[in-house]
Amino acid sequence: MKTTFLTLLSVVAMSAVALAEDGWTSMFNGKDLSGWKSNEEVPGSFTVEDGKLKVSGGRAHIFFVGADGNAKFKNFEFKAKFMTTPGANGGIYIHTTYQDKGWPEKGYECQVNATHTDRKKTGGLYAVQDVLDNAPNKDNVWSDYYIKVEGKHITIKIDGKTTVDWTQPDDWDPAKTLKGMPGRSLSEGTIAIQGHDPKSVAFYKDLEIKPLP
Repeated sequence: MKTTFLTLLSVVAMSAVALAEDGWTSMFNGKDLSGWKSNEEVPGSFTVEDGKLKVSGGRAHIFFVGADGNAKFKNFEFKAKFMTTPGANGGIYIHTTYQDKGWPEKGYECQVNATHTDRKKTGGLYAVQDVLDNAPNKDNVWSDYYIKVEGKHITIKIDGKTTVDWTQPDDWDPAKTLKGMPGRSLSEGTIAIQGHDPKSVAFYKDLEIKPLP
């Protein structure tokens, strides 16, 4: 009996170590906006409702700053659950940095949009490799958003299905390639969630990130 008990303790201990070493860090505690900084372009756009991050009210952005206020990532995996409501538009920015107002100038936007009039739908790398017209998610249904950046390679998956598999060219010049988006380039930076317009309402939960070498 003693041997069996000790073996069980060893298994439990090994499981705890595995969970601790899996590399994923929670970005949202479901209680408040600790670790995040909103630019308050539209005050109150980001609230916590029943354990979910609610995004509504108009154009504003909230940036993950982490415990030390200076979170930055280069190579990483990101995952979250999200849910759009009819007509919602939004996005998840990567390799970006805090700014007081306007659409984030630095980094790429990963689109969130099932039924907004914008043709660019959920799972696209906005204006770079778009998902047009047919969104891979449904309004009022929770879906999984996954983003991986490794070197110059960006992968996006929605509910496990790859929607973007794109490598930034060595001679990439967004100032020439993307009109009005000169900062769309990989470097390093944080994650930001976008509030788009007064009619857009979306929800996020279980946001996690895993730095890669």
